[in-house]
Amino acid sequence: MLSEYLKKKRKSLNLTQEDLAAKAGVGLRVVREMEQGKPTLRMDKVNQVLSLFGAELGVVSKAKNDE
Repeated sequence: MLSEYLKKKRKSLNLTQEDLAAKAGVGLRVVREMEQGKPTLRMDKVNQVLSLFGAELGVVSKAKNDE
């Protein structure tokens, strides 16, 4: 889950939510909502934060026939 991944990565680098928001160039609210598992987030903001960890959100096919 995104919220768990983000929290674990942030804590492994000894960053506060405020630190992470500043480094990613997003608002503190974005980081808090991500860590709380808000179901609707802006994908560009999520990827902005995840890029600090060398990760990004993308499309994942559920079935082999989906293209």
